[in-house]
Amino acid sequence: MSLWLSGIGVARGIAIGRAMKIVSGDLEIPEYALEPFEVEAEIRRYRSALRRARHQLKDVQERIPKGTPGEISAFIESHLLMLEDRAFSEAVEELISERGVNAEAALKSQRDTLIRVFEAMEDPYLRSRRDDVEHVVSQIQRILLKNDKPLGAREAAHESTSIVVADDITPADIILLHRQGVAGFVTESGGPLSHTAILARSLGIPAIVGLHGARRLLEDGEVLIVDGHAGHVVAAPARITLDFYARRRQRDARYRRMLLRLKDEPATSRDGQTIRLLANIELPSDVGHALEVGAEGIGLYRTEFLFMNRDEPPGEEEQYLAYREVIAAVHGPVTIRTLDLGADKQSEAIRVSQATNPALGLRAVRLCLRDRNLFRTQLRALLRAATAGQARIMIPMISNIFELRQCMQLIADVRRELAAEHREFSEDSQVGAMIEVPGAALAAPWLARECEFFSIGTNDLIQYTLAIDRVDDEVNYLYDPLHPAVLQLIRRTIEAGRDAGIPVSMCGEMAGDTLHTKLLLGLGLTEFSMHPASVLEVKRIIRDSNLAELRERTDTLLASTDPDAARRIIDEISEM
Repeated sequence: MSLWLSGIGVARGIAIGRAMKIVSGDLEIPEYALEPFEVEAEIRRYRSALRRARHQLKDVQERIPKGTPGEISAFIESHLLMLEDRAFSEAVEELISERGVNAEAALKSQRDTLIRVFEAMEDPYLRSRRDDVEHVVSQIQRILLKNDKPLGAREAAHESTSIVVADDITPADIILLHRQGVAGFVTESGGPLSHTAILARSLGIPAIVGLHGARRLLEDGEVLIVDGHAGHVVAAPARITLDFYARRRQRDARYRRMLLRLKDEPATSRDGQTIRLLANIELPSDVGHALEVGAEGIGLYRTEFLFMNRDEPPGEEEQYLAYREVIAAVHGPVTIRTLDLGADKQSEAIRVSQATNPALGLRAVRLCLRDRNLFRTQLRALLRAATAGQARIMIPMISNIFELRQCMQLIADVRRELAAEHREFSEDSQVGAMIEVPGAALAAPWLARECEFFSIGTNDLIQYTLAIDRVDDEVNYLYDPLHPAVLQLIRRTIEAGRDAGIPVSMCGEMAGDTLHTKLLLGLGLTEFSMHPASVLEVKRIIRDSNLAELRERTDTLLASTDPDAARRIIDEISEM
C-alpha cells in the first residue's frame, strides 16, 4: 500500500529511486573534569581536531567540479571561515582552561551560546545560518569522538537513483552524495532558506525539507517518488502512480531544456514591453550563477556577510575589494544594500543591546545613522568600488524622509572627503530607498522626489503590514502576499516612482514567485530581482503575457471591495 507524505518542496523536479536512509543519530557528548596538568594536552587535542576539520573541507572543496554554481563552493568556504573564527578557536580553548572540562563539553557549551544568538535573529536568511553552526560543531565533535567520515564516504549509494532520507545533511555531504549520483533529498529539518534547500536548487536536485518523522516512516531501500514542486513523497507507489510521475519527469526535462533556450532572449511581453530581470546574491561567488541564467544585473547584494563571524567590523579596504569584485564582474546595474544589521541580527563585530521587539528596534539605517563611523566606512568603500561599473546604493528600512535626507547628506560629505584626498570614486552612483515599511510606501510620492530609485522589499513589507512574524510557525499562515492592503501599498509605490520618473524594482521573495508574476506585471512592475534559479521561468511568463490586458484586469481587482470576487480575479489574472 502506498504512503503519501508532505513536507516543504524547495527544489523543483521529480525524482524516482530507492530510499537511502542515513540515521546518524544525535552524538552523545561526554563531559568530565580535567586535572590541571591535563588542560594543555586537551587544548592541543582540540586544535588537532580543528586542523583535521579544515583538511576535510579543503579536500571536499578541491573535488567540486568546474562549472558548478558558485553557491556550492561558497558554503564550504563559509564553513572554513567559521573554523578560523575566534568562536571556534580561542573561545572553546578558554572554556577548556577556565572550566577544566574536556574539549567535547566545552565545544557543546559554545555551540549552545552561538545557537541562542542565531535563534534570536528575526531575518529568516540569517536565522537559518544556525544550520552552519550546527554542521561545523558536529564535524569537530565527530573528529573528537573518532567518528568523522563524511556521509558520502560512509554510505555508498545503492545506485544512481538513490534518494537520501536524513535528519539533515551538511554542505560537504551534499556535494559528495551528488557526485555519487544521488537523485533527491528528503530531510526532517530545514526550511526554504536552509543550506540543503539552497544547495539542492543550485544543483538542480529535487528536494523536500521539514518532513518530520521521515526516517521513522520510510523504509530503507523502498521505492520513493519525490515531487519537489508540490512537496510530496510517495512511498511504495502503485504502477499507475509511477507511470504518471515518470511522464511528469519527462515533461519537466523538456521544459527545463526549453527554459535554457531563453537565456539570451529578451524579457519582452507579447505586446512589446520589455521588463528588466535582475538577481539577488549573498556572496561575490554567487555572481556566476546569476550570469549563467541571463540576469541583466544584480538587484540586491546583501553586505551583512562581511560583518558576521568576526570580532571587529571589516575595514574600508576589505569592503572595497569585496564590492569591487562584484561590480566589475557584472555588465549591468549592481544594487548594493547598505548594512542591515541590528538588534535582531547580532554580530560579534557590532554590539547592539537586545531590543524587546527586534523587528522594530535599532537596525538597518537606524543603526547606521546612530554609528556614523561604521556607515561612513562602508559608504567610502562603496563609492570607491563603484568606479568599476554601474553601482547603485540602496538604503534599507527607510521609514521617513528625514532618514533619507540624512543619508543623502552623509553620502555627499563622503564624496567631498574622497575628492579632498584625491581618491578615485563615483560621482554619479544612484542612491535609492528600500521600501519595506508601510509608512515608507504611503510616503512614496514624497520620498521619490529625493532619491533616484526604489526597491520594494516584500518580505518585511508584508510582515509589517499584517503584523505577522513570518518565521513564527503559530501565525505565519496569515502571511499573505495577496492581501489587498499589501497590493495597494505595492501599487502606490510603483505609481509614485513612475510619476517621479525613477525606476522601481522588487527584490523580495514575491518577485521570484511565478504564481505572482502576472499580478505584479499588472500592478505595473517593470524590474524584478530574484534568486537566480527563478529568472528563466519568470522570463517565460513575461514573454507569454500581454501587459496591457493584465493592467486592465488588475485595475478591476484593486477597485473591488468583495474579498471573494477579488480572489477570483487574482486566479483569472494568473491564468491570462
